[in-house]
Amino acid sequence: MLVVTNDIRPLLEQSVEISAPVAHVWPLVSDVCRMPDWSPQVTSTRLRSGFETVEQGTQFTNRNIHGELEWTTHAEVVKFSPESEVAFRVEENWAIWSFLLSATDAGTLLTQRRELPDGLSELSRELTDGFMGGQDAFTESQLAGMRETLEAIKAAAEA
Repeated sequence: MLVVTNDIRPLLEQSVEISAPVAHVWPLVSDVCRMPDWSPQVTSTRLRSGFETVEQGTQFTNRNIHGELEWTTHAEVVKFSPESEVAFRVEENWAIWSFLLSATDAGTLLTQRRELPDGLSELSRELTDGFMGGQDAFTESQLAGMRETLEAIKAAAEA
């Protein structure tokens, strides 16, 4: 039995160790247009009109899926520190997604985060509760998607 609650975790985080240097991993995660290559939820990413490269302030549109549901989100890169961190804020739900890279003896520690410093929009709450199985189920789906995303990036970086 699925129990639906209104508990929203303000931070989701997953990490993976990659046997490749930061300089090799950075181009894979800093180009947001590659997100459909990694994420099981993102099917398309396009830079918005007037933006040619990914840097702080770049705006883009994602097409997302969850089961049979499809929707579009709009985001803006809010942090772009080469070979260190790229983060973007999603307009519709206020979430900030980021990739953080740090050098290790074995290569790179890559961490993906979803933070909700301003909470979660009412629209997102309603859609998640009404169409995505509730907050708890969707959170578990997001964590699994993050793991899948990181594993896909790892495979590409180590190939």
